[in-house]
Amino acid sequence: GSSEQPRVWQPELARLMARYSDKEKEAMRDEVYVRFFQVAPSGQEYFKQSNTRLHFIASRAMDMTGELFNDPWEMTELISALGLRHVGYGIPTELVGPFANCFVEVLRENAPGEDAALEGFEWSIKLVAKILIRVIQEGSTIVMKAINANSA
Repeated sequence: GSSEQPRVWQPELARLMARYSDKEKEAMRDEVYVRFFQVAPSGQEYFKQSNTRLHFIASRAMDMTGELFNDPWEMTELISALGLRHVGYGIPTELVGPFANCFVEVLRENAPGEDAALEGFEWSIKLVAKILIRVIQEGSTIVMKAINANSA
């Protein structure tokens, strides 16, 4: 079943990620932003806050895909924490999907023939995106309720 699949992908993805130097990973992240800002120009407003924070978010997203396989529960907590922080930045959830897709595209171009690893990456980054979206939606509801309660 599909629960078997991630186990197959995990070593492949780990091996692929280990192949890239930090410089190469940074170049890929930069390319992700270039693409992302092309498909979602409004994303620039949210990401302008600070380039280093941007890189942190992107590098965490890259690392998370690998860690997701190793410790799904802990990663879900971490992703949720990241998501709650985004609520503070007011990042619209509709930007999360395109951002994840740009990641997949860029990695695919940098990893010819690595089908299993790429499938694993896509599966996990889409899961990361789903969790983030859910947390941002729930989080903003909680935040709004708190604000409304305080102003009542």
